[in-house]
Amino acid sequence: MSRMVGTVSRGVRAPIIREGDDLRDIVTESILEASRTDGFEFRDRDVVAMTEAIVARAQGNYASVDNIAADVRAKTGGGTVGLIFPILSRNRFSICLRGIAKGVDKVILMLSYPSDEVGNHLISLDMLDEKGIDPYRDVLTEAQYREHFGYIKHHFTGVDYVETYRQLIEESGAEVEIIFANNPKEILHYTKKVICCDIHTRARSKRILKNAGAEIVLGLDDIMTSSVNGSGYNEKYGLLGSNKATENTVKLFPRDCQGLVEDIQKRLLDATGKHIEVMVYGDGAFKDPVGKIWELADPVVSPAYTPGLEGTPNELKLKYLADNDFANLSGKELQDAIKKSIEQKDDDLKGSMASQGTTPRRLTDLIGSLCDLTSGSGDKGTPIVFIQGYFDNYTNE
Repeated sequence: MSRMVGTVSRGVRAPIIREGDDLRDIVTESILEASRTDGFEFRDRDVVAMTEAIVARAQGNYASVDNIAADVRAKTGGGTVGLIFPILSRNRFSICLRGIAKGVDKVILMLSYPSDEVGNHLISLDMLDEKGIDPYRDVLTEAQYREHFGYIKHHFTGVDYVETYRQLIEESGAEVEIIFANNPKEILHYTKKVICCDIHTRARSKRILKNAGAEIVLGLDDIMTSSVNGSGYNEKYGLLGSNKATENTVKLFPRDCQGLVEDIQKRLLDATGKHIEVMVYGDGAFKDPVGKIWELADPVVSPAYTPGLEGTPNELKLKYLADNDFANLSGKELQDAIKKSIEQKDDDLKGSMASQGTTPRRLTDLIGSLCDLTSGSGDKGTPIVFIQGYFDNYTNE
């Protein structure tokens, strides 16, 4: 076996991106310069990925608290509005909450418990057991919540999100009442106008509320779907996938990315002669074993990617082959037998025993998670990721 290295993921440095910058040039030149300085060569099916943040920044895709407030008031008519199932994140939701609160007169904030949709815990399951509370049945007022559980701060952030969200709403000029429940229909005891703030379960929440007689049902994906007073927008995802930019603005999820990835792919083909896949990535999709948070707060891992990244892995489990089909072989004889199995594998291994245990996820979700872990979310300064060998297998030399 002449080649000993499989998949390699490199974080690539780039200039600080500003509104109006041409990412086609910047991403292409950054990758080419990295090749020159680090001495790697390009291969077919390499992957170039860029974080959604630099795409949205280059687009100038921002919205202010006032923009959000104007859109919310226009779409709800103001008055008393219920907000259900927001995630517990100052980065993701605090500015959105301020904008929504500024656009209404009173907020009925309904928090899911014991955790939010992506795993941020208000309280533990053990605490619920101790108090004899059933989260699928019991509805708690803020006073009851405090009586049972006191003032609990998040494991990593040190924030009491109940108090923080209350303060944000009141500071924005709205009244607030907070309840804790997991059935969307509970909000209808307080108001018939509802904004569903959940991400991946939003379609179900909307359907349940509409069937139960709600008069106005919106999701975060229905707010900021078009420009408000010259703001940015996202016609597909609205406020979903937004991040805090300043104390008064959010950076929205990028829009119209498909042309960008295809143009970069063409430029890299012209420059290298290799067919390189290109994607935009946001949050990875993985769960923290300590804080329990499931990372995916964006509506999708990848809002745009070239066609070669469509689909799921089609792989054999080497451990299965070694322990079952070729349990009597060893050394070079075993290597040759496994290589032959890989070379002769079916185009679709779904349901095959020999593929059990391989990761049944979309390629863009897997690669996006790798990219998110590679680039990080802090000061690494590598918003571009270059991956080689991802589509290799044991037979590639």
